[in-house]
Amino acid sequence: MTVEQLADIMGSIQGSMALSSPELFLILGFVVVLIGGLLRLHKSILALLTLVFITVSLIICVQHLSMPEVMPLFGGMLRHDNFGTYLKVLFDVAALATVLMSWTNSRIDTRVSEYFSLLLGTLLGAHLLTMSVNFIMVFISLEMISLGSYVLTGFAFGKRGAEGSFKYFVFGSVASAIMLYGFSILYGATGSLAFDGISSGLINAEGYTLLYVAMIMALGGFLYKLGAVPMHPWSPDVYEASPMPVVAYFSVVPKLAGLAVLIRFTQTIPVIPESGLASWETVLAVIAMFSLTVGNFAALWQQQPKRLMAYSSIAQAGFLLVGVVAAEHDGLRLALFYATIYLAANFLVFIYLQYYESKGLQSLESFSGVGRSTPVQSIFLLVGLITLTGLPPTAGFTAKLFVFSSLWEFYATSSQSIVLWLLIFGLLNTVVSLFYYIKIPYYAFIRPGAQGLKTNFFAVESLFGLVIVVVVLGLFFIPGLLMGWINKINFAP
Repeated sequence: MTVEQLADIMGSIQGSMALSSPELFLILGFVVVLIGGLLRLHKSILALLTLVFITVSLIICVQHLSMPEVMPLFGGMLRHDNFGTYLKVLFDVAALATVLMSWTNSRIDTRVSEYFSLLLGTLLGAHLLTMSVNFIMVFISLEMISLGSYVLTGFAFGKRGAEGSFKYFVFGSVASAIMLYGFSILYGATGSLAFDGISSGLINAEGYTLLYVAMIMALGGFLYKLGAVPMHPWSPDVYEASPMPVVAYFSVVPKLAGLAVLIRFTQTIPVIPESGLASWETVLAVIAMFSLTVGNFAALWQQQPKRLMAYSSIAQAGFLLVGVVAAEHDGLRLALFYATIYLAANFLVFIYLQYYESKGLQSLESFSGVGRSTPVQSIFLLVGLITLTGLPPTAGFTAKLFVFSSLWEFYATSSQSIVLWLLIFGLLNTVVSLFYYIKIPYYAFIRPGAQGLKTNFFAVESLFGLVIVVVVLGLFFIPGLLMGWINKINFAP
């Protein structure tokens, strides 16, 4: 290797490091928080340190949003573009909200440094997964998210937490093994681990049916993180076992990271039309229909808030997939709009579920009468739930309207019957979701109950919730404030 070649390599690495500065700050935060634990720093100091490093990462990501160029990093293992950067902004916002929820959660008072360092580690994995365009980095990133998640699930340090953590580990290990086997088949047939290399290698590869099966196996690992059917059975037990801040975090960050890599995978490695096999649009439409149906109908029978929200997240995964199916008709941009509203609404709901859990409310029926004793918290919780339902005057209505409009445009131009069926399933399931999202408000405002809860409008929950309520209501009337950012995103595969 000549001096000039070595200089080029070092220059490339230096440029990659500069564009990976958010991830470098998360790594630094991971180390600092762990050292803080060794020094026995107070929980508040550790939480503050975590907030600082995540905030720095967020600020840098916001600055990177103005860069429309698509740039390969570290020899093509990662890719920097504003699609991935926008999702990293969402991840960081969700992580900040999780830290704030954890700060006020009395159940998270032991192993605090480990807790916050694991949170930073899974956040780093989500960042890298969103940027990954190589199967090696995809697998490493997924495992970074998964290993930290297994431990965070059991942070309640009880029998139920240990059981949920173990189930999550077993199911995640099987999903990872299936995905890795699919990766190995694709590598053996194409000689490449990069998405671009596999796409070009499949054209001349023999035995395409086997390779198609391998792609479906790889897709299974992404669906596992997305929490979509059939890779969903872990969700209810994990949600029920985990502390509330962890549940809120799981409901958004790993899910959107899985969505990001699924979009990159399906957009870069299309199904060869001449093969006669089902296209990605058809496969994802079927998965979306099952996710919508299973999630919504299973949620109807739940009597615990965490399990209800677990099945809600499965159904919401179906709605996110609708945008991927209609990718050719601005579906991806509208899916990002939907993901942003979903993040805000989900955290709004979990903030107040945590508040009521701290008051001893563990079942839906225990919410009877709380609307009278804690009106502010109950109204904010109601806003979050109707946002998830998709009712006006919240941005949830706008988000679902956008997604269904793109799906209808796709059907109008393609005339694919599966797309029409997906549209029908989506509309019907939106109606079904109303019946379980309205359960808690029904108990809170309609059912009588002797609740002696004291309310404080100036509590952290109320101030934090007020900001989110203003966002979800404001974006209903002025969605262009958010779509203006999203329309600048480059979706070049």
